[in-house]
Amino acid sequence: MAEPLRLLIVCLGNICRSPMAEGVLRARIAASTLAGKVELDSAGTGGWHAGEPPDRRAILKAAEHGVDIAGLRARQLAPGDYREFDWLLCADRANLRDVRARMPARARARAALLLDWAGVEADGEIPDPYTGGPAQFEHVYQLLDRAADGVIARARRELGLFD
Repeated sequence: MAEPLRLLIVCLGNICRSPMAEGVLRARIAASTLAGKVELDSAGTGGWHAGEPPDRRAILKAAEHGVDIAGLRARQLAPGDYREFDWLLCADRANLRDVRARMPARARARAALLLDWAGVEADGEIPDPYTGGPAQFEHVYQLLDRAADGVIARARRELGLFD
């Protein structure tokens, strides 16, 4: 079997957008022909929430859609992530800028905006719902749900899998 495609989803604190994305993508990939061929994780550019579970509102919103993210724990982007992952997929341009600023010269990983990489929206950003309410978390979930189809299609191309 070929090496798996390794994707790291990155946001600011790793308690809202990136764990929701990790959960949605894990569920969708597990139910697809990519099960076992794509590895996922999430991280934040900041370490303020390291070791904490996702924001309770993110956990609730994901659960409303049948996705369990309660067991995830926040972590900060680490130097090793640039060697271990193929793609660092960022929620917004500020995250992308931070990820690229820290990227070592011999990084294996490439960095991109998640929505752009997935073909959902060129230069598209996932807004941070942290200061918002249920409507903002629902909006983020819907963006991630749309992105999941694009991630699966792109991952199939990256892995050279064609039907």
